[in-house]
Amino acid sequence: MRHSLPLTPQFYVTAPQVCPYLEGKFERKLFTALQGDNAAKLNDSLSKQGFRRSQNVLYRPSCADCSACLSARINVSRFAPSRSQRKVMKRNADMRRRASSPWATEDQFDLFRRYLEQRHHDGGMADMDIFEFAAMVEETPIRTRIVEYEDTARNALMAVCLTDVLDDGVSMVYSFYEPDVPKRSLGVHMILDHITIAQEAGLPYVYLGYWVPGSPKMGYKAGFAGLEVFRRGTWEIVERPEDYAEDAYPDLTDPIAEQVANISIPNLET
Repeated sequence: MRHSLPLTPQFYVTAPQVCPYLEGKFERKLFTALQGDNAAKLNDSLSKQGFRRSQNVLYRPSCADCSACLSARINVSRFAPSRSQRKVMKRNADMRRRASSPWATEDQFDLFRRYLEQRHHDGGMADMDIFEFAAMVEETPIRTRIVEYEDTARNALMAVCLTDVLDDGVSMVYSFYEPDVPKRSLGVHMILDHITIAQEAGLPYVYLGYWVPGSPKMGYKAGFAGLEVFRRGTWEIVERPEDYAEDAYPDLTDPIAEQVANISIPNLET
């Protein structure tokens, strides 16, 4: 007997867990499987609706009593580097970018472990071994690249980003970098370089993941001109980041059934 995958995505909700961004809060995610011949089409569509990819799963926050997490992207046409960002670009002018198919290496994993131990030692990835790391990098049903940044003077790997190529932009799925050189601002440098990648490819957006007003871990994303967030079913330009602070603890979110009903699903039969 042959079993075929359902054409209409099935959505599920995770059990509540302690929120890593806001103290005293619990997170919950709405998710669906990303698989089959139409994975790229589904990923493109749901990315435009605030979803993110993790291996073969698409998810977005669906917390019961908070909607602080806002899917964020940079509108490349509206971006202009700030004075501090121009300094970051200058400090990293010796960095060489290398993009390839998603393949995990020991050098990447060593850098990943150093990054976690100094920046996220108590996070959800803290116990990830090399096999789980390889799965994170290599298990992708869509067009994905591993983008490496090398210090040409030292011939050393300094930063890595797992990047999806969408029909309207590039999505920075996960990035990590050398934690011992804070003056380089490598996290900012990778975002700036992905803006360049999008410009070179003629793509309008760089998807950054989630911006959480009120969370120090996510505050840097508000420093990019051209920032847009997905809120109340549409993308809106962030003119004044401080105006979003009051949304850190908003009213109850819509019921799960209503959230799912409002998701636009592309035609997956073609």
